[in-house]
Amino acid sequence: MCGIALIISGVKIDLSSSLPDSSSSAPDVEVEHSLLSIDDLKAALLRRGPDGLGSQKVFLHFRSSCSVEKEESLSLLNGEEGNKREKSYNGFSVTKSVAELHFIGATLQLRGITPIFQPLVDTYGNILVYNGEIFGGIHVGSDSNDAETLIHALGRCCSCDSHGHTRACFCIEKTHTSVPELLSTIKGPWSLIYWQDSSKTMWFGRDAFGRRSLLVHWPTLEDSRLLLSSVSPPSSVENNSDRMSNLTFWEELSCGIYSISINASKANGCLVGEFRKHDWTNTVLKELIKWERTFVEPKSEHVKPHSDIPDSLMNNVIQSNSSLTYRGLLPSVSLPAHKVLIALRESVMRRTILNTIFQTATCEIRQQEHVPVAVLFSGGLDSMILAALLNECLDSSYQVDLLNVSFDSQSAPDRISAKAGVKELQRIAPSRRWKLVEIDADLSNLTLESKHVMSLINPAKTYMDLNIGIALWMAAGGDGWVEEGICDNNEENNRRCKYKSEAKILLVGSGADEQCAGYGRHRTKYRLGSWLGLHEEMKLDMHRIWKRNLGRDDRCISDNGKEARFPFLDEDVIRTLLEIPLWEVADLDQPVGRGDKKILRDVARLLGLEAAAVLSKRAIQFGSRIARESNRKNFGSNRAANQASAGSVEIYMPTSLT
Repeated sequence: MCGIALIISGVKIDLSSSLPDSSSSAPDVEVEHSLLSIDDLKAALLRRGPDGLGSQKVFLHFRSSCSVEKEESLSLLNGEEGNKREKSYNGFSVTKSVAELHFIGATLQLRGITPIFQPLVDTYGNILVYNGEIFGGIHVGSDSNDAETLIHALGRCCSCDSHGHTRACFCIEKTHTSVPELLSTIKGPWSLIYWQDSSKTMWFGRDAFGRRSLLVHWPTLEDSRLLLSSVSPPSSVENNSDRMSNLTFWEELSCGIYSISINASKANGCLVGEFRKHDWTNTVLKELIKWERTFVEPKSEHVKPHSDIPDSLMNNVIQSNSSLTYRGLLPSVSLPAHKVLIALRESVMRRTILNTIFQTATCEIRQQEHVPVAVLFSGGLDSMILAALLNECLDSSYQVDLLNVSFDSQSAPDRISAKAGVKELQRIAPSRRWKLVEIDADLSNLTLESKHVMSLINPAKTYMDLNIGIALWMAAGGDGWVEEGICDNNEENNRRCKYKSEAKILLVGSGADEQCAGYGRHRTKYRLGSWLGLHEEMKLDMHRIWKRNLGRDDRCISDNGKEARFPFLDEDVIRTLLEIPLWEVADLDQPVGRGDKKILRDVARLLGLEAAAVLSKRAIQFGSRIARESNRKNFGSNRAANQASAGSVEIYMPTSLT
């Protein structure tokens, strides 16, 4: 998928009961001069290079009988504006409408054999725009598309249960599931907007970990509309001199499921939206969200060396979908590491199975030209594990692009480790065609690009967010150089050739540090608060990862027409890691490069990645050296930036980012 958006205008939405921080509901009078237009949202989504962009309008009318009618204007586009088809009901015209719902859906289709066009509309008048993947919970056939499967499932949901049985249920079959129950079963990243026509209810939300971006503008006196969007248009930060005011226009929608039930108010003569946030209903998912671990503090009986691995686990390891042959267990690797390896391999497999849409090309073209999956690659522990697992899960005929960004040419730490990492990958998988894509950038020449990325990271607005956003955006673009061998007098030389990765799926290592104690502050918390302090800090990281990291990262990567996938944040991987005692996940009494992310270092050894298993953690802004260049540009020196705590400083430059 690619991106979604919605504008609701003309509905008075009361947010006070469900959003404590909201001081007001929508104004009674519609504000004429809005900061954003529908064209702004369309342009932002078109930048992502979708296969199609569509829009759908629904007009709601107030009648004395309190019924709601609609008039539709449907436009399904393939890159440019198409012809509109209009249909009216009971003689109502657009000019008599009280409220307008405007849906936008951009589609980057990676699954299914039949092209789809969003918004999807079923025979009951329900409308869906969806940005996500379904990796479990709802069956999606190998030839099917996620969104099409989902709208059919949603169409079977009960329309009487939307607001906690506040109305009598008229469903013939009492076994109908509710919308929250259905959405709670989905495994995988998603954000969606769904109009349930029979109940006149707007559903929207994002998955429990926030792996897909969804921004919201709650109604204000300045702009009385409710807006949802996968991304903030550039006009959000460019069209007004008061840029800080514009930067507060959007906020990250908290993870969860929301609904607005629209009713006619006889007393006020207007349409009123009853807003509600719904609880997740899946018991397993609710436990994952809590992120509580059974074994946090080791007792004396817990720290004994592990006994031999049970035969049942060995069978699981050997019979799992792996191309590796394990020659016995490594004596220094624990039983939990094998469990994590199995979960991670299955996670990568789910995210890299090539559906029928990829098989339309001939075998020759697929082998020579098509690169379906790339890895955001620093050569560090997490990206090396992902690359090694991708090698196991992807047909050997496909090339794998390893995308590496540097703001210091060949001298950046991540460039050095990436080159070493490729050599290690070639050693364990010599038949795979690995292509290191070296993406070189100069921050001083990226003024316009920086302005654009500023709109992508919005509502985040610190220098650290901008540095990370630029690095991710440049890396995901895949526009760089590769070294290709040529033969000259029987001697192999290398030449650097221009290359742009066309892979649409990008594996990203997000979530590994949060779950496996990879940050320096984790070591500090352990030193000050022992195991319990470490656990609480890691839980805090997982509870806020949607707001601090994932929304921003998803927007920056998707802007290049790529789809970010996060194997470490697979539901089964999260559950597996939580079932493992904390002291098996990390041992922060050991030095850096050994005790931090201990369990992933063991996984790396099982994969044959001995060098990667001892690498220290480096954040992308430091490994690529964009933080150093940004500090020099904006603060004069690294020392001055450190004194100002530059990473947390908010950007405030009314006219430019230079």
